[in-house]
Amino acid sequence: HDLTDKQGIVLATGGGSIVSKAVRNRLSARGIVVYLQTTIDKQVARTQRDKRRPLLQNDDPESVLIALGEERNPLYEEVADYVIETDEQSARAVANQIISKIGL
Repeated sequence: HDLTDKQGIVLATGGGSIVSKAVRNRLSARGIVVYLQTTIDKQVARTQRDKRRPLLQNDDPESVLIALGEERNPLYEEVADYVIETDEQSARAVANQIISKIGL
């Protein structure tokens, strides 16, 4: 809540924050929302060594990611002003695409 009051920032939300209707409303009302979309395979590859993701510390992180995606992807799409596919792009390319879309 406090962070959405700040001006001129890039706010990367945690995955679960989008589940809250109040958070979705706040994000939509306060700025431009960009949904960085990626496939399950890429998510598994990107998170396989990350020990800071407690939901994925199990024998089948792919199933967890699929279930989370089924719940969360429609919510991200609901509030997104722009959806950007990130699978085969570098961070720089994604940033440039965002800049281009929002007109900076």
